[in-house]
Amino acid sequence: MEKDKNGSFSWLLSQSEERKGKFIASVILAAISMLCGIVPYYFIARIVKDLLNGNADKSGYIINCVMILVLWLGHALFHALSTANSHLATFHTLAVIRKKALDKLARMPLGDVISQPSGSLKSTIVERIDSIETTLAHILPEFTTGIGAPVVILIYTFIISWKLGLAALITVPLGIVCYALMMFGYEENYARTVRATKALNAVTTEYINGIEVIKVFGKAQSSYEKFAAAAKESAASFVDWMRSCNVYMTFAMCIMPATMLSVLPIGGIMAIHGTISTADFITVIILTVGLIEPLIGVMSYSDDIAQMDTIVTEVRSIIDAPEMLRPQDSGSSVQNGDIVLEDVHFSYSDKEILHGISMTVPKGGFIALVGPSGSGKSTIARLIASLWDVDSGKISLNGTDIRDIPLDEYNDRIAFVSQDNYLFDMTIRENIRLGRQSATDAEVEEAAKQCGCHDFIMALENGYETKVGSSGGHLSGGERQRISIARAMLKNADIIILDEATAYTDPENEAVIQRSVSRLVAGKTLIVIAHRLSTVKNADCIYVINDGVAAGAGTHEELLRGCPLYSSMWAAHISAKDGEDNV
Repeated sequence: MEKDKNGSFSWLLSQSEERKGKFIASVILAAISMLCGIVPYYFIARIVKDLLNGNADKSGYIINCVMILVLWLGHALFHALSTANSHLATFHTLAVIRKKALDKLARMPLGDVISQPSGSLKSTIVERIDSIETTLAHILPEFTTGIGAPVVILIYTFIISWKLGLAALITVPLGIVCYALMMFGYEENYARTVRATKALNAVTTEYINGIEVIKVFGKAQSSYEKFAAAAKESAASFVDWMRSCNVYMTFAMCIMPATMLSVLPIGGIMAIHGTISTADFITVIILTVGLIEPLIGVMSYSDDIAQMDTIVTEVRSIIDAPEMLRPQDSGSSVQNGDIVLEDVHFSYSDKEILHGISMTVPKGGFIALVGPSGSGKSTIARLIASLWDVDSGKISLNGTDIRDIPLDEYNDRIAFVSQDNYLFDMTIRENIRLGRQSATDAEVEEAAKQCGCHDFIMALENGYETKVGSSGGHLSGGERQRISIARAMLKNADIIILDEATAYTDPENEAVIQRSVSRLVAGKTLIVIAHRLSTVKNADCIYVINDGVAAGAGTHEELLRGCPLYSSMWAAHISAKDGEDNV
């Protein structure tokens, strides 16, 4: 990815065109706040001069004090308005960025998504984007006041006495040297913290998701050690970095604000020799006491800005990632028809999985994909479902390359149920209704009945209003599977793909599902991947996939006679089934 020529900050602003006016308003309000915070020093200087000159007119002092009060209230008010505007714009910007990142994940090839640890993606989209908020929300108002106020004060100081103006800056070069030493090795140190944090997120997610396997196989100690090592490295990456910076940071923070170390002796000598009036000397002291503090505040953001640059680069690696190219509008809707695969090749992680697959799925037909584990069956199903793009060759629907069909339009035609079923942390009713948002409660329940879900759902404490938990964790594998099938059936799509969709169901419920599927897919195109060959023996055509190629195609009887691999698989299936029946 090429880096934006104008940098990360301009890219962030470009993500919030609708709220850019609030950022501009924030700067203007911050400038007004800055002026309201500086002008009181002028009135303080007037009070000091009047006191030194022995002015006894109380009304003058009262007017000056009232002006100071009004200005300081104005300073607080405009600062609050400035930060409010910048925060509103920032939250909108982060929301836009998060939506773009999530939308991109939906448009990226599935392989590119699953190749990244879920903990890493979650860290980027949630925590990393969220960490931009403090910097982006404060950088405009804080930079406006942090740089503008010292500049105005310094100019006024130089007007009073250029010598004292220079004296007030003596400590700055020393502080900058210490600050530069503190920043030495920043990129390496920050990169280490990023790697360590990502690793910790990934290990934590793996540990939590695999806790059942860890307990069953007695791997709690070794798995915890892996987690503990990642946690220690994450902590050490920050501690080591801070330890290397502490001395330089302490000197920088102590030396730079110490303007009085030079202003007091030099100004005192000038006052003694009469080259500056006592009133002007006191005015300079008042002005320069807090001269460097705002600059230090601005400099403290340099670390956040550098981090923001790294985070933006990380976020843009998702948002700018290659996606499956699809037209926004095909001009006319493609009618349902035959699905044809022509010499399809596909690679994953530089290893070719499919080597020239060609097959035809007739409209309204029932075809099955069988073969050994890892042969490429699920890959074919995902390519047909447009979760990946082919490397070469073509997949067409009714003669139109599916890459020329808008993704949303094509997705509406596909109902896909895999063996890795995922349910959202919502109610059972809401999970099923995801198949078709406009479905009524009666239609949801009818789909559940047709898929053998209704009875076990009603046996739950809250029936259809029962929350399934994260990833459907409150339900068994078979229950999750049947709900996923009900969701797919409710979608009423033209093409239904079942990838080992009954793998976790018991024989009784599998028979119920098979009967319901037979009724619900009438007139629709059905593609089934199955290891239990008896469930697909009645398919119009069975494709035998072996090591990424089609080793055979035909009906059950044809394959028994002409495909040795299928014949041996059937014999093994019958033997295993007989064994189950005899148990």
